[in-house]
Amino acid sequence: MTALSRAMTKPYHHGDLRAALLAAAEEIVNRDGVAGLTLRGVAREVGASHAAPKNHFDDLTGLLSELAAIGFTRFADSMANAAAAEVSPRDKLNATGRAYVLFALAEPGLFQLMFRGERLDKTRPALNEAMTRAFSTLTGAVEALHTDDPAAKRAARAHAARAWSMVHGYAILLLDDRLNPLLDAGAPKADAMALLDDMLTLD
Repeated sequence: MTALSRAMTKPYHHGDLRAALLAAAEEIVNRDGVAGLTLRGVAREVGASHAAPKNHFDDLTGLLSELAAIGFTRFADSMANAAAAEVSPRDKLNATGRAYVLFALAEPGLFQLMFRGERLDKTRPALNEAMTRAFSTLTGAVEALHTDDPAAKRAARAHAARAWSMVHGYAILLLDDRLNPLLDAGAPKADAMALLDDMLTLD
């Protein structure tokens, strides 16, 4: 049974249709990419009327922005949980970087949507709040390595930019299959994470 036929056999009641539309949008984005998402397609996926997504999100930008907010919230949670499992500031930072890349590999479509600023309305409160939290989670892991004097704050900013650039660039290279020549063809994901660990331990 297809997703559409399953949806058509399950009536969505007032109060959970919005969540169902977002879940369907996430499935489409991870399956077909951002370009494959339309309001009509999301409505079809859950067996709702064509007007249903517009009633809840106004337009495609609104739907994408609310979906990105969910992504950033989940993203921040994964980084925070990974850091919480470690003790030293350095290990917390490395765990945060690993969680960043693992999230991208687990939810590639959603991850790429989250960083497609031209498709998002960053003034929407849910998205703005979720983006701020995710950014604070990443930078907080860096700031824990630095003291509070002005020189250290400048170093922390540079360190945060370097760490963010590294893990984000690495995630994008992996998603685009650009690192395949460097990876073990028999276990590319495991080798990719091992390579990341080596990068994170470099001074």
